[in-house]
Amino acid sequence: MSVGRIEHPRFEVGLNSFGEVATDGGRVLDDAETLRLLVEEARLAEAVGLDVFSVGEHYREGHNDSAAPVLLAAIATATRRIGLGTSVTVLSTNDPVRLYQEFSTLDAVSGGRAQIVLGRASAVESFALFGYDLADYERLFEEKLDLFLRLEREEEVTWSGTVRTPLTGQRLHPRMRPGGIPTWIGVGGSPDSVLRAARHGLPLMMAIIGGRPQRFARNVQLYLTALERFGRPALPIGQHSLGLVADTDEEAVETWWRYWQPVVEALAAERGFYAPDRERYEAELAHGALFVGSPETVARKIVQVARDLRLSRFDLKYDIMHLPREARARTIELLGREVAPRVRELLAAGRSGDLERA
Repeated sequence: MSVGRIEHPRFEVGLNSFGEVATDGGRVLDDAETLRLLVEEARLAEAVGLDVFSVGEHYREGHNDSAAPVLLAAIATATRRIGLGTSVTVLSTNDPVRLYQEFSTLDAVSGGRAQIVLGRASAVESFALFGYDLADYERLFEEKLDLFLRLEREEEVTWSGTVRTPLTGQRLHPRMRPGGIPTWIGVGGSPDSVLRAARHGLPLMMAIIGGRPQRFARNVQLYLTALERFGRPALPIGQHSLGLVADTDEEAVETWWRYWQPVVEALAAERGFYAPDRERYEAELAHGALFVGSPETVARKIVQVARDLRLSRFDLKYDIMHLPREARARTIELLGREVAPRVRELLAAGRSGDLERA
C-alpha cells in the first residue's frame, strides 16, 4: 500500500490559544476577562471562516487554559460551525474516563464539533499539581492512551493497568459518536511519539515552535513509512506554530518582537537555552518557525511548510503574554479573510503547476 499526503478538498487553517492574558489600552486583563475574550475571539474566528479553534492545557502564571473542556463548551454555545479542539491535552495527568465524558459531552452539545490533541506534556507543572511522579512519564501516557482509545472505539470496555483502577464491562455516558471524536497525537520532535501515532492509527500534530520547520521532514517520512508498515491508511498531518498577522510586515515584526522577546527571555532563564536577540529573531522570521508578517508573507510561508511537510492543516498560536487585544483580533481577521484563502489558492496553483504565476 502506498502512503502519502491525503488530498483534502480544503486545507484547514485554525487558531491555538494558551489562554494568555491580553492587554486593553495598556491595562492587563484579569483572568475572567481573558476567558471572556477567548469566547469573543472564537466567535470572530468562525465569522472570518477559520476551521478550528483550539485551547491548550497549562498551569502557569498568566495562562487560563487549565479547564479546556469547560471553556470549549462555553465557546460551543457562542458558535455554530467552527471545530472545537485542544492544542494539547496532557493525557498523562488526566483520567481517561473523565476525559472521555468531558469530550463526549462537548461533542454532544456542540453538534459533533469536538476534537482533541493528546500529548505527554513539555511543561510538567501538572504532574506535581495532581500528584503524579515524573518518573512514570512514559508509562502514564502509554497506558492512558490505550484506555482512552478503547473507550472511544469500543462499546463496553474491560481494562486493567498500573496507573488507575481496572474497568469491567464499563459503558460510559454520554456516548461519543461511533469510533470517537477526531483524536490527534501531539509531538514535539520525538521519533517514539511519531511511531506511537502511527501504531494507534492517529493523525499527527507537530508542535514546531523554533528552528527550521523542514527539519521535521524526517519525522513526517518516519510517520508515513510506519503507517504503511502497520497497514494503516494515510492520515492527516498538522503543524502548530506561533505568529502574528498584521497589515504590513514591519508592523507585524515590531509588534511580535515587543511581546515575544520578554516571554522567550524568561523561558530561556528557566530552561537553560539561549536568550533571544534581534539577529536570531530575524533568522526565525526568515527561515524558522515564527509565522509573522503581512497576509501575503504568512500565506507563502505556510504554503512552503505545507508542501515540505505534507500538511493538511496549519494552526497558528496567536496569543502571547500581554499582546493587545486589538492585535489579537487583527491577526484573527487577516488569517481568516486573507491568509487562509491565499494559502488554498497557492496550494491549488502548485498542484496545477502554476505556483509562479500565483
